Amino acid sequence: MAKKILVIEDDKDIRDTIVYVLEEEKYEVIASDNARILKRLVEIDPDLILLDNWLTDWKSDANGQQLSKGLKSDPATSGIPVIIVSAVNNIEEVSKAGEADGFLKKPFDLTELLHIVKKHVK
Repeated sequence: MAKKILVIEDDKDIRDTIVYVLEEEKYEVIASDNARILKRLVEIDPDLILLDNWLTDWKSDANGQQLSKGLKSDPATSGIPVIIVSAVNNIEEVSKAGEADGFLKKPFDLTELLHIVKKHVK
């Protein structure tokens, strides 16, 4: 059974690239352009979440860092690895503050994407 990765990225080109690369590696990928999909997280049951830090369609003040922290504080979702994806200069600090399991700095190399996915999907 393929490992399942949830990609939450509002930039269509980046989202499509991530989906294509991961599907080529035989991962099952569920992609969304906004964080509302997190309401279905228990149903989706992903092995990994790739979470953009700035979601322009999200209708709240929450960013990826805050969403990650919320996921990590909930016993039902705390075991799901979360990788924050962003172009911010302080992405390592953002990732730590969000209690994420890692980060991927945009623009990223596809090899780097696969490395971080394989590292966190057992």
